[in-house]
Amino acid sequence: MDPIDTGSGSILKQPKAVWATAGASVVAFMGIGLVDPILPSIAEGLDATAGQVSLLFTSYFLITALAMLVTGFVSSRIGGRKTLLLGLALVVVFAGLSGTSGSVGELVGFRAGWGLGNALFVSTALAVIVGAAAGGSAAAILLYESALGLGMACGPLVGALLGDASWRYPFFGTAALMAVGFVCITAFLKEQPRPARKTSLLDPVKALGHGGLASTAVSAFFYNYTFFTVLAFTPFVLDMSPYRSGAVFFAWGLLLAVFSVLVAPRLQRRFGSLQVLGGSLVLLAVDVLVLGYGGHTTAVVCTVLSGALIGVNNTVYTELALGVSDAPRPVASAGYNFVRWFAAAAAPYFAPKIEEWSDVHMPFTVAAVTAVLGALVVLVRRRALTAEAEEPKPAHAAEDGVGVFAN
Repeated sequence: MDPIDTGSGSILKQPKAVWATAGASVVAFMGIGLVDPILPSIAEGLDATAGQVSLLFTSYFLITALAMLVTGFVSSRIGGRKTLLLGLALVVVFAGLSGTSGSVGELVGFRAGWGLGNALFVSTALAVIVGAAAGGSAAAILLYESALGLGMACGPLVGALLGDASWRYPFFGTAALMAVGFVCITAFLKEQPRPARKTSLLDPVKALGHGGLASTAVSAFFYNYTFFTVLAFTPFVLDMSPYRSGAVFFAWGLLLAVFSVLVAPRLQRRFGSLQVLGGSLVLLAVDVLVLGYGGHTTAVVCTVLSGALIGVNNTVYTELALGVSDAPRPVASAGYNFVRWFAAAAAPYFAPKIEEWSDVHMPFTVAAVTAVLGALVVLVRRRALTAEAEEPKPAHAAEDGVGVFAN
């Protein structure tokens, strides 16, 4: 099947509301990797250490993890459109304030506010796209995955282009782009139907009582530690100019997008989801180990190649999280993300600390171990995951809230 033909029509033939939401989603995902190529510049500009600057990721994702308990609670009460606009408004404010920071402490705090806004927006965007898209949920999900991949690829590039003049400009640029997204969603998106049942703050935690979902979340926790060691710590190891670092992570993001949307589904059909996930995690462990101990050119190549493996893992984890339990998809995905985003907060903090305690190679050794641990969880729990994954998925497509940051 052609990747842009879902069987119900092309994903390109969509209402303006869908394109407005998808466009804002691209910018939202750009915010994750935006700071990658300018981390050394931020450290120099604010007279901060690598460990202090890495807290930009830690504060962002710590708040994102905690916000997973809140997003469903909010959107089920005020509606998807208002939740999107609230999230966008917070991003505009805190991204703009980030550019005015006079110290690394201020910047870390503003990134936390940015993380809350991004969580509210991204956790609702897929549900809105599914509800408004033409061609069914398959077309909507593919469009969302494409927006995610494009955002992850373009974030480092935009960060490099604007950050070459000043590390402050990428933050102002993001605020401006999200303001445009706010105007477009205000103009084109009508309010979506609210869920029949309001989500409580504890529903995502209760959903983790399901063994299959808990196993998926724990495996993804270990994997995310590896993922964000690459994303947050590697720029300091490569020690390149913003342009060169941006080019490296643009190539990384491009592979992530291609393998997530095009390659992973084909591998799953041929080999099965759990086999693909386990194999990809082991290969990622090898990749980051070589990255950590190889020369500079080897590190660059391994950084780019890790994007392909991360793209495959993201897609498989998303499907497992959304299909493994009988909880409503927004609730199951919120519980899953609540667990795994703590690793995204932990890796940027611990990687520089581990380097201080040992050497520059050890953070990548730890990252390789966590990838293997993720694979071991899949191996040990394979029977339960396989049995549960083969059960009919609950029909919650229209309320598919947090597929979300699922990648």
